[in-house]
Amino acid sequence: MKKIFVLLAAVVLCFYAWPAFASEAAPIKIGVIAPLTGPVAVYGTAAANGVQLYTKVINAAGGLNGHPVETVVYDDKGDPTEALNAYNKLVTADEVAAIVGPVTSSPTFGVAEASAADNIPGITATATHPDVTTYGKNFFRACFEDPFQGGAMARFSAEKLGAKTAAVLYNVTDAYSTGLYESFAAAGDKAGLKIVAVESYSKDDVDFNAQLTNIAKTSPDVLFLPDYYNTVYLISSQARKAGIESVFVGVDGADGVLEIEGADVSVFDGLYFASHYFPGDPAELVQSFRKNYEAEYGSVPNSFAALGYDAAMILYDAITKASAAGIEIGASEDSYQAIIDNMAATALDCVTGHITFENNNPVKDVSVIKISKGAYTFETKYR
Repeated sequence: MKKIFVLLAAVVLCFYAWPAFASEAAPIKIGVIAPLTGPVAVYGTAAANGVQLYTKVINAAGGLNGHPVETVVYDDKGDPTEALNAYNKLVTADEVAAIVGPVTSSPTFGVAEASAADNIPGITATATHPDVTTYGKNFFRACFEDPFQGGAMARFSAEKLGAKTAAVLYNVTDAYSTGLYESFAAAGDKAGLKIVAVESYSKDDVDFNAQLTNIAKTSPDVLFLPDYYNTVYLISSQARKAGIESVFVGVDGADGVLEIEGADVSVFDGLYFASHYFPGDPAELVQSFRKNYEAEYGSVPNSFAALGYDAAMILYDAITKASAAGIEIGASEDSYQAIIDNMAATALDCVTGHITFENNNPVKDVSVIKISKGAYTFETKYR
């Protein structure tokens, strides 16, 4: 009897333990590539935080059709070679189902091209250069692209600020900065905004006085600065010292200027820049995201964090739909294609707006942000 009781007890224990064991679905592995160190780490950290936050939300809700999401994160340092090395590790060693990233445009080119050859689904949260989505139908973006934001800021300068003349100071060695200059100039010409001075600099330059001296001679109504926040700060500081009183106009790369430690924020006063969202937006989805982000990371999320969150939302929605259709999600051709097909059909309310895709690019408004008295303020939505 004792032996029978022990046997029955073992059977009962196995019976009740089996459903819990069987319900432990294999995780879905997602690669994340972002600059977590280096000169643009503030962008990469924010974007990666956004991805991780949405992943946490999804896992707390039971995962994707019962499968937990596991992120595999690599630091590309903002370097194209590092980004491509990270991509190769994610595909060959980690066998991820899809990739979010990279963050800035130059590192994204090689990853987008390689992923197109492998037909692996990818989405960059924030790389805005138009070429990013031209390598294949597999690679998407959550942000608007450079020609759109560059053109929007030229039209905004002419139509809303009443500017008649503009000067441009851009990084001739950077695809992001160069593309924005070109789109701003083209749209400005159509909007009646005359470009009276164009000056350039190279990577790692920190002294812009010669260029600013030339610009000062033309007294432009606006000075367009298509670059990232650190460089925008250096130029703004030197421009004010050079006596330039033009209105500064920037792009999404300017987001984060107020977070530069020890910066004299007075040089930014009156700067307008294009952004993807404004944290003061009263929309429920925006405020829920902001509340959760602040609780998790202790800071107000910038647009890069919001776009990281949205990129994960778009990708995970596509994975959920593919899985619901019976596709086993993983490192396989069928899984890759099913995710790509569902991403292309996206129609989703996200933190940065309602998103659908046209040629793998979202169409949405630019949020124009103004810096006033050391704070970000919402100016308008613009196209």
